[in-house]
Amino acid sequence: MATLNRLEHVNLACHDIEASQAFYQIVFPEWHVRAEDRNDQRPWVHLGDDQFYVCLNHTPNLKRVHAIYENIGVNHVGFVINNGEAIKVRLEENKIDYYTLAAPETKHRIYVSDPVGNEIELVEYNPDYRLR
Repeated sequence: MATLNRLEHVNLACHDIEASQAFYQIVFPEWHVRAEDRNDQRPWVHLGDDQFYVCLNHTPNLKRVHAIYENIGVNHVGFVINNGEAIKVRLEENKIDYYTLAAPETKHRIYVSDPVGNEIELVEYNPDYRLR
């Protein structure tokens, strides 16, 4: 029987690979470039840690066809974080807009969109939440 070991990566198209990389490194400063090919016809970079990464594909001439929460498709990707207050400070220092929502099991639920409109949720669970 095949089982899931872990979610390894999310592949994202972006208009400006440098701007998208800068955004994700503000949100996740511990991430590093795992692999890249910037000389390819469609340059790409794998940006993440030892367990997970986002693959950023430079596609300057493509347009977005999915509006989050308005069409069928991925609305956001969630990341578990350990310090929501610090992330909000980093976002504010870098003038990155975000919004928050409350839930009984969370200390923080922070929503932010990358430079091409892909939304991510940054969630910090309450210490007593069993599934954190």
